[in-house]
Amino acid sequence: MLSVSNLSVQFGKRVLFDEVNVAFTEGNCYGIIGANGAGKSTFLKVLSGKIDPTSGHVHLEPGKRMSILEQNHNAHDEHQVLETVVMGNKPLFDIKTQIDALYADYTDENAEKIGELQVQFEEMNGWNADSDAAALLSNLGIPEDLHYTQMADMDSKLKVRVLLAQALFGNPDVLIMDEPTNDLDYETIQWLENFLANYDNTVIVVSHDRHFLDAVCTSIADIDFGKINVYSGNYTFWYQSSQLAARQRAQQNKKAEEKAKELQEFIQRFSANVAKSKQATSRKKMLDKLKIDEIKPSSRRYPAIIFEREREAGDQILNVEKLAATSDDGDILFQGVDINLAKGDKVAIISRDSRATSAFYNIISGKTKADSGTYQWGVTTTQSYLPADNAEYFEDDINLVDWLRQWTKTEEEREEVYVRGFLGKMLFSGEEALKKSTVLSGGEKVRCMLSRMMLLRANVLLLDEPTNHLDLESITAFNNSLKNFKGTVLLTTHDHEFVQTVANRIIEITPKGAIDRYLSFDDYMSDKNIKAQREKMYEMAAV
Repeated sequence: MLSVSNLSVQFGKRVLFDEVNVAFTEGNCYGIIGANGAGKSTFLKVLSGKIDPTSGHVHLEPGKRMSILEQNHNAHDEHQVLETVVMGNKPLFDIKTQIDALYADYTDENAEKIGELQVQFEEMNGWNADSDAAALLSNLGIPEDLHYTQMADMDSKLKVRVLLAQALFGNPDVLIMDEPTNDLDYETIQWLENFLANYDNTVIVVSHDRHFLDAVCTSIADIDFGKINVYSGNYTFWYQSSQLAARQRAQQNKKAEEKAKELQEFIQRFSANVAKSKQATSRKKMLDKLKIDEIKPSSRRYPAIIFEREREAGDQILNVEKLAATSDDGDILFQGVDINLAKGDKVAIISRDSRATSAFYNIISGKTKADSGTYQWGVTTTQSYLPADNAEYFEDDINLVDWLRQWTKTEEEREEVYVRGFLGKMLFSGEEALKKSTVLSGGEKVRCMLSRMMLLRANVLLLDEPTNHLDLESITAFNNSLKNFKGTVLLTTHDHEFVQTVANRIIEITPKGAIDRYLSFDDYMSDKNIKAQREKMYEMAAV
């Protein structure tokens, strides 16, 4: 349906893609993965025609329609919400616009033209366009009373949902999406996962959300060494099989038949796991046919994130009583929050309002004061905080070695070789460790903050949206490190896999108190009684 032939993309002396040939077929969802800077977003722009390749071409089967998730959130500010969604099917919207214009200047001469256009409009199911668009908006959490609001007046996070509805509208033959889960809540992401898992056409997606990639992808398109290799299966299968391939490559003397047996056992084990979880790959029944022989070890580097504790905490971790906070504009973020943390708790702090979770972390880390209520840390605890906004940590124009030295405690720790050890674990080695802290990318800043956290060796970690700006490799390494960490963790994240595999307790803070359960995230979100309690609390807050 969509193919790329002899595609090369070069910017100056930098070659992103070199003679790439790949085909995307109907009925499959392709997850585009690759290290930061590999060219994932550039490749999507080439597919959609926004960027011309240096050589080669992209071919879309004649008569097929491509839809792209709009990245410019202000592109349709002059239109109403419902109209913006219908614009997603450009041929349909163009006919509708022509009909409206002819009716506005109706004459006997253009009556025949209106009739012809209406026949085409009907063939494209145009008379149901508004109702179909309204249904999409409702499924994505946009209430009916906002459907005729100007896009310019919409909240930025709601705009994202409108643009997602626009991309999905009209059942496009090829759907291209770059980070579609950004700024979506868990319920909306779950709806999108179900929608795409049952989508019959071609989907091509870039995402750093591993749970999302596992739920929707039937194939992984891996960008590495300037090429694109397509593998059957979802992200977890690709990751585990590539790790296995790397281990086997390192064991060059391993007999061929032993390798083959290990590979086959891996495929069978993974196939059984996927079948139980009813993911998209199970629906396609592709894993039974998988061959791992062609999967190559990746060139990617994974950071070594290892959180050690200077001392083990006692039984008293954190006690919070009647804590309350309001926003700068007077909104109640939370009130009446009571929490008593136990040793070994790994807690997901969640809320419908991200301002509430950030305010909670800022209060218990001592950065700001609560409106009312108290909190007390156990005397044996030490805390390390990774805030969602880390800008204040990178205001001084110093190199990374000197930057990290700010948190050392002894002369031995201040030695350059000691500091470089922590930076090196986060892939800042050699000259990279001498970069200025003021010129770092978002992902580099987060990796620096993780170096700082490892250096501090705290026994309590506070993590507010820790995966922001990180690539899949860093997220995976971070996730694994927290699973192995023996201390206490409080985290807030929109990464489903992260929270599901780390947290053993969920605390949801609302304007009317907190819901506190020792459950996995999936069990918490699927519990009907909890859902009813949550809705009641928000209804009370709205009165």
